[in-house]
Amino acid sequence: MAKAMSVEKKLVTSKTIKKILISQAKPESERSPYFDLATKYKVELHFHPLIELVSIPAKEFRKTKIDIATFSAVVFTSKNAIDHFFRTCDELKVNVSQETKYFCITESVALYLQKFIMYRKRKVFFGSDGSNKKLFDVLNKHKGTERFLYVCSENQQDNEIVNWLKDHSCHFELAYMYRSVSSDLKHVFDKHDFDVICLFTPSGLRSLYENKPKFIQNGTAICAFGSNTCKAVEDAGLTLHIKVPSPQTPSMISGLDLYLSQLGKKK
Repeated sequence: MAKAMSVEKKLVTSKTIKKILISQAKPESERSPYFDLATKYKVELHFHPLIELVSIPAKEFRKTKIDIATFSAVVFTSKNAIDHFFRTCDELKVNVSQETKYFCITESVALYLQKFIMYRKRKVFFGSDGSNKKLFDVLNKHKGTERFLYVCSENQQDNEIVNWLKDHSCHFELAYMYRSVSSDLKHVFDKHDFDVICLFTPSGLRSLYENKPKFIQNGTAICAFGSNTCKAVEDAGLTLHIKVPSPQTPSMISGLDLYLSQLGKKK
């Protein structure tokens, strides 16, 4: 099994970086830092989501017998989770209490709540650097008084968060409100050889192998976001070049920036 390394350890490939696969949708804004990164390092960024999220209908969710209104706090690790939470609430005609607390993995995810709630009138908390550890620090202050609903995908919940909630005797339930399926990107991999592949979920790695069954790393830099994704990369025997978030690299963009700058210094 390959040992995971963060970009801080300067694990830099000798390949010239020309094409980078970002396994997410292309940003709608032309001011996205991703485009600044492409200009700065003269690289091609290709945006192709490796997975598609499919809603779990309210009728199916109702079978879990989870009463959303009885939970005093909700845990979100992505904007997708927020979308599906409020969609499910609308479909079930659940009125979310004004006193509900929201615990988010990053400030960006927390700010996304403004799309659905009056942000300043609610109680919103988030980790300081995007890591699970900092989220746990926040949750720890409320574990004795709150009943948590962890909204996640049916097939990609963060086991580290689940285990922490269990180990700290928190009152919680897992709320599966969506699931992921692999995108069909065989035509993309047939056309392009990527020098860097950025993964955001373990399901993304699974999709990579489904789309390119004979994938061999062969110097391709792998970037992974989140502890579960990093572990999946390790378990697959791949070398991990960029591990985010970290104190030095809180986002995929900052991780790529640091990695590419190190590569430039090496030349």
